[in-house]
Amino acid sequence: MRTRQILCPTDFSETASHALSYAVEMANFYKVGLRLLHVMSKGYGDTNYGIVAVTPDELEKHLEAHADEKMKEVLAQLHTHLKVETVIRRGAPVGQILEEADNVDVGMVVMASHGHTGIAHMFHACVAEEIAAKAKVPVLIVK
Repeated sequence: MRTRQILCPTDFSETASHALSYAVEMANFYKVGLRLLHVMSKGYGDTNYGIVAVTPDELEKHLEAHADEKMKEVLAQLHTHLKVETVIRRGAPVGQILEEADNVDVGMVVMASHGHTGIAHMFHACVAEEIAAKAKVPVLIVK
């Protein structure tokens, strides 16, 4: 952990921003780099049901441009001298986060939990819980 970078998945939410502050603090403490990851899911209009007026390729380009812009905003708000890398991937969030943690020099994952409980918890996949259960490195989940 002490020589490997910290992976911080983000969905650009307020909760993810809170988790990022913990990731920065941990990276400063251990004097390691920070890797920000955003996973783009497939757009809802990806399969053509006649609902969307753009092609799947156009939709994907728009989503990628939006993610890139949001990532630049996050970087602009970081006030740190840390080495920060950004990654935007496509696919299922759990699989992509675990793959990034396994295939890159990551010593810890710091991520947000959106804290769904009760019925909401049943209908929303809890990415943070699954990452904590399956990751090979320590995971810090921030509420």
